[in-house]
Amino acid sequence: MSDLAIFGFGEGGWGLALLEGAAMTLLVSACGLMIGAAIGGLVAWARLSGKRLAGAVGQAYAALFRGLPELLIVYFVYFGTSTLLTETALFFGHEGFVGVPAFAAGALAVGVISGAYQAEVFRAAYLAISRGELEAAISVGMNRALMARRIILPQVMRFALPGLGNLWQVALKDSSLISVTGLAELMRVSQVGAGSTHRPFAFYLGGAVLYLVMTVLTMRVFDIAEERATRGVRRAAV
Repeated sequence: MSDLAIFGFGEGGWGLALLEGAAMTLLVSACGLMIGAAIGGLVAWARLSGKRLAGAVGQAYAALFRGLPELLIVYFVYFGTSTLLTETALFFGHEGFVGVPAFAAGALAVGVISGAYQAEVFRAAYLAISRGELEAAISVGMNRALMARRIILPQVMRFALPGLGNLWQVALKDSSLISVTGLAELMRVSQVGAGSTHRPFAFYLGGAVLYLVMTVLTMRVFDIAEERATRGVRRAAV
């Protein structure tokens, strides 16, 4: 079978399996980015709160998960959560190993990694908001919830979009590490295909092309979102 036939959709072709792996990569990366946004938002709030303990915890989280290798974090989350579930089940009288689903562990691992970086993106975006706007909101009697909804959150998202676009690319690439858990994402399918057909170059080249296609298409989505978010905003001349 030729290299091109390997990527077909007929009998013996791996085209469908690779596309399904690419779809799984997109799904786990998107879930990881959303988990990271929730974690990053909390960490950014902790560092901006002005409270010493909360700030120290946020700083420690960011330093820890930005300093550890991503693959080590994937292993830690996968085996750590499985151990925790097993011990919890044992406490309630259930014997035997309780494993966490590979997808859940993968999305959580990507989210934990991404959250450490998103925290800095959100913190910088908040600090970029004009202090005058916040003071004006307070002077007209806005409460914190209304001020957050009308002033802070829209501007934080607008300032954070370029950074989030970069972190999306990182999450997309970090998802390849989840192949060690057995999840059938693009890298895992490429590995299985390479081993089954003994044509590693063809499969890894095909995987690389799909990664590039996903990156280009999804980054276009971020570009469109950034253009819409900055409509009517004066930009500095280059």
